Amino acid sequence: MGDVAMAVPVLSVLLAKNPELKITILTKKAFTPIFSALKNVEVYEADVKKRHKGLIGLWRLHQELNKLQIDAVADLHNVLRSRILKKYFALDKIPFAQIDKGRAEKKALTRAKNKNFQQLKSTHQRYADVFAELGFPVDLSNVNLLERQSLSDKALELIAQDAKKWIGIAPFAAHEGKMYPLDLMKKVIQALSNTEKYKILLFGGGANEIQQLEAIEKESKSAINMAGKLTLSEELGLISNLDVMLSMDSGNSHLAANYGIPVITIWGVTHPYAGFYPFNQPLENALLANKTLFPLIPTSVYGNKLPKGYEKAMESISPSAIVAKIEQVLTP
Repeated sequence: MGDVAMAVPVLSVLLAKNPELKITILTKKAFTPIFSALKNVEVYEADVKKRHKGLIGLWRLHQELNKLQIDAVADLHNVLRSRILKKYFALDKIPFAQIDKGRAEKKALTRAKNKNFQQLKSTHQRYADVFAELGFPVDLSNVNLLERQSLSDKALELIAQDAKKWIGIAPFAAHEGKMYPLDLMKKVIQALSNTEKYKILLFGGGANEIQQLEAIEKESKSAINMAGKLTLSEELGLISNLDVMLSMDSGNSHLAANYGIPVITIWGVTHPYAGFYPFNQPLENALLANKTLFPLIPTSVYGNKLPKGYEKAMESISPSAIVAKIEQVLTP
């Protein structure tokens, strides 16, 4: 979801400069609400598990897309499926530009020996480069972010409106190396709750995460579990009304950043240098694991490689440091 959400600021600039364009996003149907605020943008479902599975399925997808009279294809993913689609579109001589993921640079950044520790091009810029290759340059220095959305009746029912500031917390990530220990996150939530100044809204997904968030909700007088209670569209509306989002290096950070919400991110064995930092967020809002104690960071781009001894990298970021950063961001 994070990779998909990162396309939004780029598309916003592209369409502002080229209002005559019509964009069709090929992605999972579930991600449709992410693009709902953009004009001239439609989502076409990639059903890669059924209708569009395998070579025959991708050929079927190509034939379906041809009916949309596409003039050019911007591949922001560059994986096996999209490379196969590229060959199919080549038969029709349709321009097809693919993202340069910078795999060699990222390998140099994450390797254990002779690590090349430096800032790489952002994924947002890599997306922009694809459109530039097609003749549509994108300047990311001036982006109109998405506007705040109205809260749904369901969200209003779950969250009684008052004068308290709203803190979103998304404590989960796809890999252990990117997730702040839940026992420490509970200390963060408790410390924030004790101030009685904040309403803490918990985000997550899936039965296991929902169960854990429900337990946290019961332990805290200020925390409200939102997971499993709202549609993605309703959840995005809620995120757009937050005062701050606390997230791992994960999708929720990008969803919030698209609305210009201040985002505080916690980084374990991944690092902002890989290019996945939330759009237009100040780097001082990134809380990083202690690189002196854990010099191999970043150990991977996606957090899926956790060397022995690095299980506790996240613990080098104290709950008090997280609370202090939140209160700093929320202080006018």
